[in-house]
Amino acid sequence: MTALAAGSPRLRGLCFGLVLVAWCAVAGAAERVRVEVDGVSREVADNIRSFLTLTRFAEREELSDTQVRRLADRAVDEAADAMRPFGYYAPVIRSRTSRDDDRWVVRLRVQPGKAVKFRTVDVRITGPGAGEPAFARLAAASVVQPGAQLNHPAYDSLRDDLLRAAFAEGFLDAKHTRRELVVDPEERTADVHIELETGGLYRFGGITLEQDVLRDDFLARFVRFRPGQVFSTDLIRNTQFALEDSNYFSSVSIVPGQRDPETLTVPVTIRAEPIRRHRYTVSVGYGTDTELRGRFAWENRRVNTLGHRLRLELTGSAILQEAIARYIVPVGDPALEKLEFSTGYINEELGDLDSERFEVVGGLTQVLGQWQRVLFARVNRERTGFPDGTSRDDLLLIPGISYASLPPNFLTGWVRSAAYYFELSGSPETLGSDASYLRFYTRAERVWSLGDPWYVRARGEFGTSWVNDFSELPASQRFFAGGDRSVRGFALDELSPVVVQENPDGSTSQQRIGGEHKLVASLELERDFARNIRGAVFIDAGNAFSDWSTPLEYSAGIGVRWRLPMLLIGVDVAQALSESGKSPRLHLNITQVL
Repeated sequence: MTALAAGSPRLRGLCFGLVLVAWCAVAGAAERVRVEVDGVSREVADNIRSFLTLTRFAEREELSDTQVRRLADRAVDEAADAMRPFGYYAPVIRSRTSRDDDRWVVRLRVQPGKAVKFRTVDVRITGPGAGEPAFARLAAASVVQPGAQLNHPAYDSLRDDLLRAAFAEGFLDAKHTRRELVVDPEERTADVHIELETGGLYRFGGITLEQDVLRDDFLARFVRFRPGQVFSTDLIRNTQFALEDSNYFSSVSIVPGQRDPETLTVPVTIRAEPIRRHRYTVSVGYGTDTELRGRFAWENRRVNTLGHRLRLELTGSAILQEAIARYIVPVGDPALEKLEFSTGYINEELGDLDSERFEVVGGLTQVLGQWQRVLFARVNRERTGFPDGTSRDDLLLIPGISYASLPPNFLTGWVRSAAYYFELSGSPETLGSDASYLRFYTRAERVWSLGDPWYVRARGEFGTSWVNDFSELPASQRFFAGGDRSVRGFALDELSPVVVQENPDGSTSQQRIGGEHKLVASLELERDFARNIRGAVFIDAGNAFSDWSTPLEYSAGIGVRWRLPMLLIGVDVAQALSESGKSPRLHLNITQVL
């Protein structure tokens, strides 16, 4: 991993390449006609542009000057129609057409006038479901209120949402008996009348499973509803997600049958087709931390009809080689609970230490609300190689517990904007371990939108350990900082307590041996560009240390991420600020999934 000097040809070439990529990404097709709308909000202006016939012809090369003028004249009436959904029934609109080199510019200057407002809003729910709180919540949350500005889309949403809520709550015979929006442009008033008859409350009837992949009693544990339970489209949707996310099936369909108005029940049929039993995954990439890296995984997704899985993973790079086998047994609710047993060999470089270990791990994973909890016990036979050529062998029994955050409604595929992880583990000598310590580690990352296309990303790590004799702590349980996902501007694991070692030629060198504690923080300002390119400026801070008075190291830099089909390219250039004389450092990551 080589640092690049600020004036080096390689760094100048990199910067030129980044500028060229960004220029190509933001360059778009030239429009023949530009439409400008002044005098109204952005939402109304966008609706006007989308409503205009002129907009649909804006990029046509064969568009003549005569056609442009004719369409510009038509734009006044079309713009007036486009404003009605927002309550403006008597706007004054002026159009002006001009040339800007080879492009026409059509400017619409709008005086919206006084808006129509809701006068009467009458929402009535009748039938057995009249008292359901979901209907009251929708009516109260809607902007359709007396005295508010008329908004046709809001009225349409309230009307349709009430019907959807009735269906979702099990009132499958619900229907509107009245739905009126009466507008008086002269008086600038609008009256709303919505009446909904819920009909009877339906429940789930018999459930039929049509599949030959898993035992029916095991598959039934994925189903989120039972016969006799109130019919709910949400429960059907959650069952669909749970079965699809299980990776046992290539396709899943859940089909409600003909509802019975006499018994008020709905039978349901679940059909599922098996997915390929064996799955192979290969990924290759390059990073300044890892150099060339590769990963191969094989998974038997259905060892038996009880849903057991077997997975083998091989990983290789300049700093890490590992081979791990995992056996997974679903328990309880198989979408939320599992037992996992694994064994593996790991050879890893950590700072100037070498860690070679064999591990056997057993753990119970459970989803508890918005958190995934793992209770685990690890038997670790580790050899730590020190810079002076000596080594130490340790046998450790490490019980622990970890929590990882899950996105809300994670079975529905929601994309998270925040992630948190906490782990507490230790190795007591009273259970036969060669070292006794307690270790806590946590990391967090969150993204805030500042309004498209700007984002702020914050990332942090904290780790600490309690140990009587630090020299007894194996390499894998020590803390290091620096690198692509830590404090950029510094090499991988560069930030660490050091020991001075005398070399055979009489000189001395500093060897990084890790620390008892770790603290890292990062803040990025990001902007999206066209073609899946995101740019960023950032500042990082952190260190690994054994003395709490040790100062943090700082860096700042810029970066580009480019997401392509089957390929992710990330480039960061960071400058250390806390150490004078250090050159800017390039952090490059290229990952390809085959």
